[in-house]
Amino acid sequence: MKKIGEYSARGQFLEGTIKKLILFDGQFDTAYRVTGFQIWAGDVSSSSNDCAAKLSTQNVGAMPSSGDMMNAADNREIAWGAVQAGTGGFNNLASIIDPDNLIVQDLFLTGQSGGSSIQINYLITMEKYDITEWQGSLAMVRNRSQA
Repeated sequence: MKKIGEYSARGQFLEGTIKKLILFDGQFDTAYRVTGFQIWAGDVSSSSNDCAAKLSTQNVGAMPSSGDMMNAADNREIAWGAVQAGTGGFNNLASIIDPDNLIVQDLFLTGQSGGSSIQINYLITMEKYDITEWQGSLAMVRNRSQA
């Protein structure tokens, strides 16, 4: 694997929806590795606007309002983030990234907030790699398996 560049993606999505980030360039010999994942509420004026989100390599559906929102046993999920919002700004900004992630195709982002439907901001940093086609095939199989 040879690193050939760095890439970042940022934007907003509405909680409870699925945002597709298109990375696939039509070739199976390039891949991305997520190195940073940050989220924060679009409106931090209320402490009820805490939010959580996850990145996955397949559309795993929108986060449920409760229950199994983040599932480390699901190989399709590769990063998770949470932030506590309040009138004083951000508190407890945290993210967890699987260090063994490798994405050949696309990323999917979904999340939820503690308040009413709000926009959730995101910033994802990635490294781009030149890989062999067999490494790309192996990564695609791993990214589709559920457990």
